Order: sequence, then C-alpha cells, then structure tokens
Amino acid sequence: MYKIVEKTPLNPTVTKMVIEAPLVAKKAQAGQFIIVRPKDNSERIPLTVADYDRTAGTITIIFQIVGGGTIELNTLNVGESVHDFVGPLGQPSHLDGLKKVAVVGGGVGCAIAYPTAKSLHERGAEVHSIVGFRNKDLVILEEEFKAVSNKMVLVTDDGSYGEKGLVTNALEALIKEGNEYDEVIAIGPVIMMKFVSELTKKYNIKTTVSMNPIMIDGTGMCGGCRLTVGGETKFACVDGPDFDGHLVDFDEAMQRGSIYKDFEKHKREESCNLLHKEVE
Repeated sequence: MYKIVEKTPLNPTVTKMVIEAPLVAKKAQAGQFIIVRPKDNSERIPLTVADYDRTAGTITIIFQIVGGGTIELNTLNVGESVHDFVGPLGQPSHLDGLKKVAVVGGGVGCAIAYPTAKSLHERGAEVHSIVGFRNKDLVILEEEFKAVSNKMVLVTDDGSYGEKGLVTNALEALIKEGNEYDEVIAIGPVIMMKFVSELTKKYNIKTTVSMNPIMIDGTGMCGGCRLTVGGETKFACVDGPDFDGHLVDFDEAMQRGSIYKDFEKHKREESCNLLHKEVE
C-alpha cells in the first residue's frame, strides 16, 4: 500500500498529494507519469509525476477533481493509502543540451510543466516560464515556478491577476523582444498546445507538447491513447507523452477526447451522490 504523507488543496478544484512510493521515486524523471487506483475497485487514473524526492522515497501528484475517479481519490486523507500506484511510465522528457527554453503551462497543466522547468533549471538552462489561468482563483504553483525560472510571466484570461491575455500573447511578446529559444515546451489544454504550436511554427522554433489522452492500461496494449503524429499512429503511454507539436493532429485529439464527456459527467454525478449519502 502507498501511504499519503501530505495532502494540500491548491485551489477549489485542484489537489496536491505526496505519496510514499520509494521504488517509483528511485526511477522517476520529468515528463513521466504514474497510474493510480484509489481503492481496489477504482478506475485507473493516469497522472503526471509533478515532483519526486529520491531520498524521502516520495512522489508528488497534482490532480483536478473532475470525474468520478479523481473525486474518489480526493476523499482519501493523510495517513490513508491508495491501493495501486504504478510507474514510472512513458518516456522522460528529452532536456539534455538545451540552453534557453520557454516552458508554457496552462491551467492544471502547470503541474506537468513545473517539473520540466525545475529539471531544466537544475541542468543550468535559462528558463522562461509562461503560465496561464482563467482567473486568479485558479492560480497554482506560482512561487514554485518563480524559484526555477529566470523569467516568469503569469497571465489570466480575465486580467484578475498578473497580465491579462493568453499564453500565446505572452510567448510572442518574448519572441519579439529578441529571445531566441532552443525549444518551446507547451503543456496544458489541447487547444492551448495547438495554438502555441501554430505560433512557434511561424517562427521556426522547435516545440514539444505533452499529450495526455484517454489512457487505460498505460502499456500500449489497449490502444486507447493513440494519436496521429506526422501521419503515423503513436501511443502516448509508450511513445510519449512528449511529441513534436508541429506534427501532432490536434483536431483529431480534441475530437477523440470529447467522446467520453457524457460518461465522465455521469460518473461525476454518481460519485457526488454516493458521497452525499455517506455524509447523511
């Protein structure tokens, strides 16, 4: 069993958990993910490794409370254990040799962007972090990004915090200032990564995106996480999750990602009803 040693709400819909998993922590690298099952009859939840501590033997995960599985995970508290915690899975991010990088995070995707920015910082790269949220109440990991960034720009859609605008606006402003990036790494909603990739293609800047489609087994056998990249079928769980943003078929990915929205809504309502009855 994998004990929860820390649980912190980052905003009303996002939770941070630190979990004892020494064997996973020993091998984990930025860009990889784990699959967790809160209880023995729970669905599998793929979550990117947000941080790790090899000495303490812990893995940090950050998740948005959006469906039945994450609602169930969020009911567990410090001292309790998750039933399964499998990983690290996927390919680590390829960060060697990069000297100057723009890391772009959107919403809860910032939880995935942060370990990448941290790893680049530890390697001595110049890191410019651009993080975007819908409003001030949804901001997460602000201080953590500041600690690992040479420059940080925080934007909100409504202007309630930081600069008003989109991450693409902030990124293009930095490019026009004369910043020459070896690579742009974008992590967040698929639509955000699509527009970042379209922008960087115009400036001929290599761009990596982290794709997190529906995953089931996490080993490539089910085929649920397939994507089209450069006209070829790839599996995010074994070939990725990082891919060349200029080659990903984002429209196909968005269409496939919307297939289970009604099912997700049903499971969320079902879980909320069960929790309500338990409270009664």
